[in-house]
Amino acid sequence: MADTMQFDLVSPERKLASVQAREVRLPGVEGDLTAMPGHAPVILSLRPGILTVVSAEGSSEFAVTGGFAEVSGETVTVLAERGVTKAELTAAIHADMVAEAKKVLDAAHPSVADAAAKMLADMEALGTHINL
Repeated sequence: MADTMQFDLVSPERKLASVQAREVRLPGVEGDLTAMPGHAPVILSLRPGILTVVSAEGSSEFAVTGGFAEVSGETVTVLAERGVTKAELTAAIHADMVAEAKKVLDAAHPSVADAAAKMLADMEALGTHINL
């Protein structure tokens, strides 16, 4: 079995990463998941949070607002709704993300209001996690 797997992270704006990874830590809606080479195939929804990639060059962190990840034994592909490197995440960008989440909550149908409130809470926690 190989000790690395191909990792790709893309958002609508740009490709954020394409590296050979040893592990990828994903902020899943139903719980966080660490994918490593040989992982069983799975597709998961992402919540707002920090995605961490460990490669031979070290660790890289990305803030994502949601999206999907497809994991197989050889690859992890992430399609993020919005993503930036942790270093690029400023207080202004985070405030914009929180404002978008508040708009979604305000416009949410009662049947999805709980999910929208959870998304807002996760978005706010993202900023707390990185001291914004």
